[in-house]
Amino acid sequence: MEAQMTVKTTLSFTDRHHHFLAEKVGQGVFATQSAAVAAALEQMMQDEQERDVALAAITQEIRARMETPRSAFIDQDDAFATAQATIGTARGA
Repeated sequence: MEAQMTVKTTLSFTDRHHHFLAEKVGQGVFATQSAAVAAALEQMMQDEQERDVALAAITQEIRARMETPRSAFIDQDDAFATAQATIGTARGA
């Protein structure tokens, strides 16, 4: 784990954002407004990592499906036959 260095910066917020930050600090959710902003940034970074992982998985799945020969395709009626039979049974058909 890399060492964390604190960097002082100046940020500007809308009144709405400023009041929200002040309220969360006042409620004790965060120790300071800086801590709240840092938590929001950490969440954004985590969201971005998770999105990258999901997109990579989707890309891999699409590539795998594109390499599937047509002979391995499943007919839609066969694919949903079990589900349709279960629904029919549940409906008393």
